[in-house]
Amino acid sequence: MLQAAVLATLPGIRHAFFTRNGGVSQGIYDSLNGGVGSNDAPEHVAENRARMAMSLGVAPERFLSLYQIHSPDVVVAEEPWGADDRPRADAVVTRVPELAIGVSTADCGPLLFADDNARVIGAAHAGWRGAFTGVIEATLAAMEQLGATRDNIAVALGPTIRQANYEVGPEFVARFTAADIDNTRFFADANREGHALFDLTGYIASRIQQAGIGKFEDLGLCTYAEPDRFYSFRRATHQSEPDYGRHINAIALHE
Repeated sequence: MLQAAVLATLPGIRHAFFTRNGGVSQGIYDSLNGGVGSNDAPEHVAENRARMAMSLGVAPERFLSLYQIHSPDVVVAEEPWGADDRPRADAVVTRVPELAIGVSTADCGPLLFADDNARVIGAAHAGWRGAFTGVIEATLAAMEQLGATRDNIAVALGPTIRQANYEVGPEFVARFTAADIDNTRFFADANREGHALFDLTGYIASRIQQAGIGKFEDLGLCTYAEPDRFYSFRRATHQSEPDYGRHINAIALHE
């Protein structure tokens, strides 16, 4: 698992951006697939998630993730929920100890948040659509409702597809530049005419900065570029694979 320095030193808080290594899944899911929504063997996913829960010091039933829908929606976790009862949202916050909250990713941006003074944590799935429609700002607002303050919130961005591997079409560029002409800085020319390379991580960092967060760290890793370490939806699509594994990125409070 990977950790961010901006979170690793906070007392009473444990976190992890899990890689694809260290689990029991096989084939295209090799090996630490945490995706409940994947077509992997359920018993393999359950074992993988139990291993992740153990590394964060919580019981498997207290290792929570969401039914993600590429939205700006946030939920507050107050108690465990079952795999079949996952809330439909893309971010989760809590102040309940011994409860790990996480999001699954396979190219999109995984964000982990913590205010160690207020003892409030959060996790957000920031794909282009979620970031564009405000999932970052919504997560921060939900944390504030639990007592957090932006001056003390630290945020880390885990492995995410990087600009060199994120080609998009002209309608994608038009959507972003119509919202704000300054968004042109997040696009570079691609080899195909009319297409561009999108800097998702730069866009996420910009939204975080604009939201008033000063404690931010980007691990700088690309899911597409390192197949031995990371799952990638886009890479699986390019290779005509029938499915793909999902990373879990999680954080927990401890007494």
